Amino acid sequence: MLSRRTVLLTAAASAVAAPAMTSKERVNRVLNGQEADRVPFTHWHHFGLEKFPGDRLAQATLDYHRRFRTDLVKVMSDYPYPRPKGKWYELKVEQNPFPEQIRALEMIRDGLAGQAHFVETIFIPWSHATKMSSKEEVARLKQESPQKLLDALEAMAKSEANHARRAIAAGASGIFLAVDNAIQGILTREEYKKFSEPFDRMVLDAVPSAPLNALHLHGDKVHLDLFWKGWPAPIINYSIHATGVGFTAARKQFSGVLMGGIDEDKFRKLSDAQMRQQIKDARAACGTKHLLAGGCSVPNDSTDEELLRVTRALGA
Repeated sequence: MLSRRTVLLTAAASAVAAPAMTSKERVNRVLNGQEADRVPFTHWHHFGLEKFPGDRLAQATLDYHRRFRTDLVKVMSDYPYPRPKGKWYELKVEQNPFPEQIRALEMIRDGLAGQAHFVETIFIPWSHATKMSSKEEVARLKQESPQKLLDALEAMAKSEANHARRAIAAGASGIFLAVDNAIQGILTREEYKKFSEPFDRMVLDAVPSAPLNALHLHGDKVHLDLFWKGWPAPIINYSIHATGVGFTAARKQFSGVLMGGIDEDKFRKLSDAQMRQQIKDARAACGTKHLLAGGCSVPNDSTDEELLRVTRALGA
């Protein structure tokens, strides 16, 4: 017969908390719709290092992850698309359009040592076209010479598909595809389907089995219904605060991981109580398939103290 002392010791041992999950384990459980020890989170902003070698970006990214204990490392990719010698739209397919970005990814992989997933941000061809010329020039070309624009976007898409494959080979767990034109006032639904969707899909289709492929749907009046189904991306990130479309409505349309919940625009002004409430509301609406984040990047001038509010709210 077990003594009372043995029973008490056994009960005490079983009550000892299980070891905390690693960031990678936490994210993996969310992908599978399973409970984790807490909701995994991430946030990000632009470092402004696109004129520096990749090692600067890698170090800044790793420092950010370690300081704020993010579970998913979202790597910013602000390096510009290679400019041609002639007219901006006379492009050729590049085998390695962002070599410094690949260098950064390899260093981030080594620095994380397998403890956390990282994803590579890729801006869609349309976005690179506007940065290479201007929004007005791209709009003009769309009206006056649409085939020239389509040819340029296709060349960029094939180049970015090459980059996506290199990113996954460098250790990234997925592509975070930033779609910033599927929005009323930039492209209509029909225009998006013609001038952007085929090329955006081309990038994701290059790495369809990457487990953390994500669609970032940027802006307020986004054509969200174009993205709920049929994309090789198990994660969708958008701003519930900018669009006014809550996660309860989104969950009825999308069965994958919903990423967001924090108001990125008011981020710096949120109190601890407001932060905790946004976290609670997002989790209640999403269920287990939720990755906490802003609906977009948080302000670049956010202080460490402001950024740490998320870490503290989750006990991370």
